[in-house]
Amino acid sequence: MSEPRIVVIDNHGQFTHLEGRALRDVGVDTEILDNDTDPADIDADGLVLSGGPSMDRVGRCAEYLDLDVPVLGICLGLQFIAEELGGRVESGDYGGYADVDVRILDDEDPLVGSLAPGTRTWASHADEVVEAPEGFTVTADSDVCGVEAMSETDRDLYGVQWHPEVSHTERGQEVFENFVEICR
Repeated sequence: MSEPRIVVIDNHGQFTHLEGRALRDVGVDTEILDNDTDPADIDADGLVLSGGPSMDRVGRCAEYLDLDVPVLGICLGLQFIAEELGGRVESGDYGGYADVDVRILDDEDPLVGSLAPGTRTWASHADEVVEAPEGFTVTADSDVCGVEAMSETDRDLYGVQWHPEVSHTERGQEVFENFVEICR
């Protein structure tokens, strides 16, 4: 079976290039595209919506949710998916980046279940999902945030608040490996 092609959508985050590298390290064909890329020009078996500084700068991300491929939202990408589909995002009590101990709530979840019972992550909580959209399952939480990860497996939409692509996150590469499996 050929490896899936996974495109990283650049929402102007500081770690976007690391997401592309993490996927290359798993052995998949990957490319980083600007978030204003026409959806018709995207040839992918899966998409990663990167983190970024502002919900005002997500370009055409709403259109990418209709491409009928699995989507993984990271930080701002998670928040965008939640807000776009009827969830709620608010400012968090903890700004800036910090180590966060995440509890996995669903050990059957295809994205984060393998990390159960928990993992140490690197995350910013300047903004966070406070209410997941209808149909989504909250798959991880922490003492800092009630929605550290969420999934809607029927539509293959996934998101994590933390940054699995950075070295400070334990077992972050496993998240990318799991997403590649979803895209297969």
